[in-house]
Amino acid sequence: MRGPRTRRTPAALLAVAALLTACTAAREEGKDPDAPAPGTLRVLASSELSDMAPVLEQVEKDTGVTLRPTYTGTLDAVKMLATGKTDGRYDAVWLSSNDYLRLRPEAAEKVVSETPVMSSPVAIGVKPTVVEGLGWKPAEVTWSQVERAVRDGRLTYGMTDPARSHSGFSTLVSVASALSGAQSALTDADVTKARPRLKEFFRGQKLTSGSSGWLASAYARRGDVDALLNYESVLEGFKNLTVIRPKDGVVTADYPLSSLAATDVATREDVRRVAEALRTDAVQRLITDHTRRRPVVASVPPAAGLDTGRRRELPFPGSRSVADGLLDAYENELRRPSRTVYVLDTSGSMEGERLSRLKTALTNLTGDFRDREEVTLMPFGSRVKSVRTHVVDPADPERGLAAIRRDTGELRAEGETAIYTSLRKAYDRLGADEDAFTSIVLMTDGENTAGAEAADFDAFHRGLSDDRRDIPVFTVLFGDSDRAELEHIAELTGGQLFDGQGSLDGAFEEIRGYQ
Repeated sequence: MRGPRTRRTPAALLAVAALLTACTAAREEGKDPDAPAPGTLRVLASSELSDMAPVLEQVEKDTGVTLRPTYTGTLDAVKMLATGKTDGRYDAVWLSSNDYLRLRPEAAEKVVSETPVMSSPVAIGVKPTVVEGLGWKPAEVTWSQVERAVRDGRLTYGMTDPARSHSGFSTLVSVASALSGAQSALTDADVTKARPRLKEFFRGQKLTSGSSGWLASAYARRGDVDALLNYESVLEGFKNLTVIRPKDGVVTADYPLSSLAATDVATREDVRRVAEALRTDAVQRLITDHTRRRPVVASVPPAAGLDTGRRRELPFPGSRSVADGLLDAYENELRRPSRTVYVLDTSGSMEGERLSRLKTALTNLTGDFRDREEVTLMPFGSRVKSVRTHVVDPADPERGLAAIRRDTGELRAEGETAIYTSLRKAYDRLGADEDAFTSIVLMTDGENTAGAEAADFDAFHRGLSDDRRDIPVFTVLFGDSDRAELEHIAELTGGQLFDGQGSLDGAFEEIRGYQ
């Protein structure tokens, strides 16, 4: 039996309303502007998961929880976790794998759960005519056969940067494990043993990239690259590639959705519900049909056309020292060196804080330059002011790095903004070089106001030889620069636009994955 209903007087109702208003105001006063709306999860996700939009829509219908993803490279995401940059900004991480994360205790302690959602092994996508010319039987191909084809000059390929992308790092681990003959997780001795063959293998790499999406676009644009090394799911998106999983073993991504330790109980419950929804039969079928990744639920078969044959799963390195040593060997010894012209706006509008930010960003960037790298600084105003080239010599790397820092410190702001005239000078500086990853970085804080016009540069670019036309320009949005103008330059040259408005350091650092 219910008790008597309490009647609230108008005065009491007004008091309650005032109390609620005061509480709301108090909450609003200290509110985090980045805080999500109720029922929203801020997710730091691997860049290739941008193809999951239809899946996320279905999960929202099933759970009422909205996922708000921010995409980045997997290894970059691990660095963010390790340095505390995810605290308070994200509720979950959804990476291609947590294997590398587990090698860094300061990152691993930020994660309190993980649920595998789908899988995709490393694979090789090769033009069918090349497969036929090599006499390969796709089901029987080994990494040793791939290395032999590269060594004989019969195979070239593109792959993502292992220092930033897990697909690139997984490929590096797969190749190193197979070529070293390692019977278990890679050791330093295995890497040393495989180094001569790895160096030959990476002579075949013609394209590098910080993301799988740009790599695919660059591959389609170039036309002179024989193959791509990436996750099977990425390669399945190409109609003109034969997808091969080498029989001597590959590393597989399992895409775990993980809760972060800094979140509250309610948020972790939302992550659990989303993970559970992602593993239902209906959503697993949607995932494999839409993305060509493999389901992790036994009751759901892989999408039609995916190879169901078993392949050896190669173990991930068991220690961070081995993983970091492998990355260091790749960056500074195994891969082709980088060759970059930095076309830097030092017009009058850069005077003051803008020039200071540019100098700081370039100075900080010297800590990331690799051995054997060639760096040309080409500051411009109404014209190109100087052209200074430095090489990071492995025998004395500090000499080249110090020279770059010295030239950076001497930059002065004056003149108008001759963007297209300066870009032409950069191309004139760069002849064809089959042994280097060659690119141009354009940073400007304004529109073109002097010298050649956009149409002049377009005509100039059309007249370049094929190999020089393939040199991309990576443009950096900064200050009052014209986004449309920079997007056009990037699209014309096969480059990409990077936003330096918030952090010029961040834009330059992100470009490193493409050099």
